[in-house]
Amino acid sequence: MSSSTLPDPASASIAIVGAGFSGTLLALHLLQRSPPQTRVILIERNAQFGRGAAYSTGNSSHLLNVPAGKMSAFHSRPLDFLHWLQSLSEADLCGIVPGPGTFVPRRMFGRYIRHLVNLEMKVPEHGDQLELVRGDVTDIEPNGGGLTLTLDRNRTITADRAVLATGNFPPAAPPVEDPAFYDSPAYKPDPWGPDTLADLDPDMPVLLIGTGLTTIDTIVSLLDQGHRGPITALSRRGLMPHRHAAGGAGSAPETDSFPTRLNVLTRALRSSSLRQATIGGSWHAVIDELRPITTELWQAMCTADRQRFLRHLRPWWDTHRHRVSGPVADRIEAARASGQLRVRAGRIRSYRQDGPDAEVEVVFRPRFADELDSVTVGRVINCAGPDADYSRIRDPLVRRLLGKGLARPDALCLGLDVTTNCALLGADGSISRRLFAVGPVTKGTFWEMTAVPDIRQQAEFLAGQLAALVRPGPVLA
Repeated sequence: MSSSTLPDPASASIAIVGAGFSGTLLALHLLQRSPPQTRVILIERNAQFGRGAAYSTGNSSHLLNVPAGKMSAFHSRPLDFLHWLQSLSEADLCGIVPGPGTFVPRRMFGRYIRHLVNLEMKVPEHGDQLELVRGDVTDIEPNGGGLTLTLDRNRTITADRAVLATGNFPPAAPPVEDPAFYDSPAYKPDPWGPDTLADLDPDMPVLLIGTGLTTIDTIVSLLDQGHRGPITALSRRGLMPHRHAAGGAGSAPETDSFPTRLNVLTRALRSSSLRQATIGGSWHAVIDELRPITTELWQAMCTADRQRFLRHLRPWWDTHRHRVSGPVADRIEAARASGQLRVRAGRIRSYRQDGPDAEVEVVFRPRFADELDSVTVGRVINCAGPDADYSRIRDPLVRRLLGKGLARPDALCLGLDVTTNCALLGADGSISRRLFAVGPVTKGTFWEMTAVPDIRQQAEFLAGQLAALVRPGPVLA
């Protein structure tokens, strides 16, 4: 698609850069809220729309971390995903009996989002509004009355407004004195890369950098392909995600108020967890009680407390808040019990390798130890979680937006700086009326922007904001 003219003011257009879960969900809500003459242009660099990296996995052992009853794309239809599952044939379900508490394969949620897109394309008044464009956006430039988006293959698209829904970038490599190893074929920088587990000797020792949810997925993939060799997972603190409570977390007594000073809030959560334990409950309910107000708590905290949280408490929050299903937890615990999986805590210091095809000795300093330790492996896979420091991300679009001053990294290096209305902030602090962002890129302002319920709420809100901006105003006499 190519254009050199400005958008017709009678027909506003909104371009969404990225058609993973965040971008696709925003498009769906825009179609329901925007005037009928509004064009919604959904742009995706990869082959599939609506899935993103998390939900395009073909491995049926990669389960959702939230039960089906809480995964609807619509707040007004909280059981929409569950009802869609229940409408599938037995052949499609492959033995799954969907219920509110069922943890289904993630690829099924990707199918659900794609199903919603197909439904919208068939609605007469929406089919002409939604345009799917496959391409890589490399630049966005204000053009005096809107925006010009530059795509690969010398294409341009003009739009009134644009939303960045770029999702997550691959993890950053741990800093070491000599980073030459990162050019070795033994190092895999992207856990979702097509060659990450390819041609892997089933007896080869493997090191996974990180111990979070991405590491869990990679371990499951290794086990599914019959890997027999030792697996070492290494992170600074060696913490792995907890499992969901069997039979649900229950509920904690309603709290009248929550403190916003970090140390006071931490003490309150510990006290509540201890009280829950004395009455036969669990800490799961205490953490879950925070879910509806996590963003409010984050925004009410002072910057110093947010920095302290990220520096000292984030790993514990992540392992308690972002939990795994029982079947997945069982497999991880069995691998640890057998000795195949070993979880270590420490910082990587260096890599020693005699040649590009040789095994590598990974030298690290264990937590709370003075002496260095090492592990010798045939492959190192970086599962440390997405790189969110936009000051160093090399994506061409990100670099150009930062270079022009149209965007800036947030102060906590979690993404791009945005307002509470999701508008991008420029290098000088100015608030854009044409550039917005949705999803993980907004974590600095909203914090919890990884789980489906949180992104759904943000997408619905931003769709309403954008619809109001493109809606024609009253004609004055």
